[in-house]
Amino acid sequence: MKNFKHSRKILLSGLSTIAVMSTAAPALAQTEAAAETDSNIIIVTATKRNANLQDIPFSINAQTQADIQRSGAVTLEDISRNVAGLSIQNLGPGQSQVAIRGVSAGQIVRDQPGVKEQVGVYLDESVISLSLFTPDLDLFDLNRVETLRGPQGTLFGSGSIGGTIRYITNQPDFNDASALVEGDVQLVDGDDMGWHLKGAVNVPLVEDKAAIRAVGYYTQYGGFIDALREGGGITEDVNSGERYGGRLALALQPTEGLTITPRVIYQEVIANGNNRQEVFNLFANPFTTTRPAVTLGERQQYLLLDEAFRDETLIADLVVNAELGSVAMTTVTSFTDRNILVSRDASALSGSVSVDLGFPDAAVTLPSNLRDVTDVEQISQEVRFASDNDSPFQWVVGGYYSSVERRYRQRLPTPGYDAFTDATLGAGTSAAVANGFPVDSPFNSDLDYDIEQFAAFGEASFDLTDALTVTAGGRYYDFREVRTISTGGLFANGDTGVVDKTSSTGFTPRLLVSYEVVPDIKINAQASQGFRLGGVNDPLNVPLCTAQDAAIFGAFQDYDDEKLWNYELGVKAQRGGIRFNAAAFYTDISNLQVTLDAGSCSSRISFNVPKAHTAGFEWELGAEPIEGFDLGLSGSILQAEFDSTVVDGSGAVLGGVEDGNRLPSVPKFQVSANATYTFPIGSGDAFVNASVQHVGSRFTQPSDQVNNPRTFVSGLPFGGATGNEATVVDLKLPSYQMVNLSAGIELDNQLDVIVYVKNVFDENALLSFDRERGGRARLGYRVSQPRTIGMTVRKGF
Repeated sequence: MKNFKHSRKILLSGLSTIAVMSTAAPALAQTEAAAETDSNIIIVTATKRNANLQDIPFSINAQTQADIQRSGAVTLEDISRNVAGLSIQNLGPGQSQVAIRGVSAGQIVRDQPGVKEQVGVYLDESVISLSLFTPDLDLFDLNRVETLRGPQGTLFGSGSIGGTIRYITNQPDFNDASALVEGDVQLVDGDDMGWHLKGAVNVPLVEDKAAIRAVGYYTQYGGFIDALREGGGITEDVNSGERYGGRLALALQPTEGLTITPRVIYQEVIANGNNRQEVFNLFANPFTTTRPAVTLGERQQYLLLDEAFRDETLIADLVVNAELGSVAMTTVTSFTDRNILVSRDASALSGSVSVDLGFPDAAVTLPSNLRDVTDVEQISQEVRFASDNDSPFQWVVGGYYSSVERRYRQRLPTPGYDAFTDATLGAGTSAAVANGFPVDSPFNSDLDYDIEQFAAFGEASFDLTDALTVTAGGRYYDFREVRTISTGGLFANGDTGVVDKTSSTGFTPRLLVSYEVVPDIKINAQASQGFRLGGVNDPLNVPLCTAQDAAIFGAFQDYDDEKLWNYELGVKAQRGGIRFNAAAFYTDISNLQVTLDAGSCSSRISFNVPKAHTAGFEWELGAEPIEGFDLGLSGSILQAEFDSTVVDGSGAVLGGVEDGNRLPSVPKFQVSANATYTFPIGSGDAFVNASVQHVGSRFTQPSDQVNNPRTFVSGLPFGGATGNEATVVDLKLPSYQMVNLSAGIELDNQLDVIVYVKNVFDENALLSFDRERGGRARLGYRVSQPRTIGMTVRKGF
């Protein structure tokens, strides 16, 4: 009852604010303000048609190309600093996880390939989200990034249960030739250089008939994590990397009313390490006596082997837009081919198992390389029809089909391991458990996923009066998933071709009401449903489990679809240079899919929590109080909690999932503010900009809020340690503040020069907690990029 009253208080306080805004609307509408100009209007396509951002009847943010350039944003994490309700859990390049409005299942890791995403990500019309490995796209030559808050199941389907993010690129222009080149150089953490060079060109080929747009980019990332090595050596900046790629789009307009746009996108991201700051490692801890005692410091980790991440992405799509009288038809055909490699130093993991098995120290210290390889091919087709007239009745209907083939492979090459296995456990043991996989690889897994989806959707709006519009829509979906698993090696179960199937059908509705109180001030209300497909957990690595962990986690085989209802009331107001958008919301979640570390088993499982909720208030304010001085303020207040308690077979609460405990990875409060002053100088303008972001405390996993600060007892007598030594870690990720400064000139000849300092006060923000084998092998944090000083030069032609 207490939790319900608390969430109701949050919701009612937000509604009160909105009510005050609507009551004060006439006064705002009557203030003297400059006439609205094109610069005050942002056109978005969140409803599958062009519309003013302020006319969209639900909560949405759009960061324009100008916003992205002036803020210096290069990743979605950078953009999130100015978007209320959007939070990013950084797990390394190309592996970040997105949450909107607190709808979060917690940290998903590399070996959970079957978990579905909670936020759908689109590149223009093509879906590109893939659970943990949504591509980390370059933001150059984007028109805008749209963040659609709340479930978008009607028009965007599964994977959009929390919301949708859309990267909208600049399209080929039939009329004007243009080009843009951008160079940047930066110093990261005072000792490593990063830089990028990017370019875009638009060429009309035939006037009003054909045009081509090409984009290319290369980025070198500076590193900031140092790796301690065996023998006392140090390798600096091990998490450096690079990203390169491009887009090529051809637009054809053979006849008036028909546009055909084929496009190809290629990108490769390479990281030489991870942004992991360790506090304990089996091979580097202060308790050893026969090995050098090591205390790890800020931005340090311990490695026996180099780590790497590589993501090669190819996307080819074809969009056809045709005007058929008063109806517009759009077809979207998309093909995606991705190859992802995550190579990590698993020496501490395999070494911890070797200690448990009684292997000699020489076996414990063998370098062990866990290699996760994911190959994905996806084909999708969407066809939709929409009204194209000025009638008070507007509609869109369509169908969607996709087929996904995902091949996931894990190998653990550990040269020399089989000899120690046979010497300790008996001759022939390694061959007996291999199950056809390579020698000297104590864990191997092949998982094949075949996922097929069909959906039919529609949405219609009707202007009941000049001020009142009602919109209703829904989506029917039909999913089929088949997973085949084979495993082998000493640490595995020896499964051979085990097939599991998951299927689901359903319907997700949405109802929206929009009322214009006075011109430019609207009140919006909606009720909408979203869903996320369930699945089957991978078998536990039983040979690694303690008997207790095997009993606790072995019962969780599969998990059901996650569904939620979102109830929302918002206000949108804009007059002259002032824009204020706010929303209060309550989300009722059923069968929330929560991920949990399965203790010593070196496995992760997903399971359903019967009930959970989020409730909150979000706002975004932009104003120009005096000419040339722009202010922005955005933030969110959020309560995200479990409403059910889950227990294991012994009756103990499982993994912190208890009524009233917080959902993982999202802060209760976050706010960002920015100010820009622009003034004329010579043949152009100069500007100075400052921004600050505050992110509240979070927990990486639900269990982290239980028995915290947590005492991790290694239990591993290795290197002279007794196995009873404890490492105490505060698992509550502390709040942090990021301050960024920039200044520049923007000349009339399209030359921009910008200098900047990111993370001015060198905040070492702890972004997520990283543990290996329940903390028996390694403990650490993912951390933010330190102070970065740089300069960007941009020239248009």
